[in-house]
Amino acid sequence: MFPAFLNGKPASADDLRALALANYGHFTSMQVRDGAVQGRALHRQRLEEATLALFGTALDGDDALKQAWQAMGRAGLQDASVRITVFSTHFDYRDPARAVAPDVLVTLSPPAPADRPALRVKSYPFVRPLPQIKHVGTFPLFHYRRQALADGYDDALFVDPAGRVVEGSIWNLGVWDGDTVTWPEGPALRGTAERLLQAALDQAGIPQRQAPVMLGELGRYRAGFACNAGGLQAVVAVDAVAWGTDTALMARLAAALDTQPWAPLA
Repeated sequence: MFPAFLNGKPASADDLRALALANYGHFTSMQVRDGAVQGRALHRQRLEEATLALFGTALDGDDALKQAWQAMGRAGLQDASVRITVFSTHFDYRDPARAVAPDVLVTLSPPAPADRPALRVKSYPFVRPLPQIKHVGTFPLFHYRRQALADGYDDALFVDPAGRVVEGSIWNLGVWDGDTVTWPEGPALRGTAERLLQAALDQAGIPQRQAPVMLGELGRYRAGFACNAGGLQAVVAVDAVAWGTDTALMARLAAALDTQPWAPLA
């Protein structure tokens, strides 16, 4: 089992049961190397803003990140995939408007591999509820991902009612026309990896924009890629549109992302 810590102490089965039964909370995920993370300020902001939105109470994001650092120390790890989940053992679905104190659950798992396979994805009409919050309501994300696998693809891509591509199951999409990266505009979670990469592309002088990307017009683009806390992946096909891997583009993206600073968790 992966190590889990609640409010700085080893989590019990009862602690985890409270989260599973309520299924109300939010989280952020990150890759930690030598005790440091890229986009630390983005993770802190996400933790604090989502806690206020879901629970009406404040969370010290720096303290939550410090708990993750302490958890890694207790587990004897320098490198790990880290997830910080915020929920409340005092939350009562019968009185959801009552302000409750947040609890911080830190879970650790092996680091994401450096080389990630290219993706062939299938589109599905779906928009996540409260897409601006990285909440724990992940059932439909994994349902559509499972359906895509059953249909012979690697993952799912979501399309809104207007026919706009918005996001992947647990990743953001970027598309490339040979000159400019376009980030699909629409109701989606704006991931920390996406925001880091946008800053990196600006610094590297690579043109980018945010604009509607229609599912029926994906053939206009030359390549696509996915990004999330685990890293970058080429998207080589969407439904019947086949791009293949643009190795030069992926190398440029990886090099740009590598320029973003790493900061200690605590």
